Amino acid sequence: MGKRIISTGEAPAAIGTYSQAVQTGETVYLSGQIGLDPATMQLEDGIDAQAARVFGNLAAVARAAGGSLADAVKLNIYLTDLADFGKINEAMSRHFSEPYPARATVQVAALPKGALVEIDAVLVLGA
Repeated sequence: MGKRIISTGEAPAAIGTYSQAVQTGETVYLSGQIGLDPATMQLEDGIDAQAARVFGNLAAVARAAGGSLADAVKLNIYLTDLADFGKINEAMSRHFSEPYPARATVQVAALPKGALVEIDAVLVLGA
């Protein structure tokens, strides 16, 4: 089974040595997204705006892979402050409905570019 690199201008370009997503078979691994505006590569202001942008960026990469966030089976959420857990749940509720994907949420010391949240995802297409 080969792998296919997924890339779209509708999400921020990679800021390191990684791909926006990699597909193998029906599984797509989306790299972590932070709240960067893909047009300006500037970080959105505040947790609410960053969370909205992160989910928008993930949705753009999912579309480029031929899927959507409805195909997500697993999310990993990294927060610099677990006090923002409720705000992430609110943002997530605008992009997902039951049955929800599996999820882990952890607090980290820091994220790239001073971001407040980063989320990666695993999709299974056609499931």
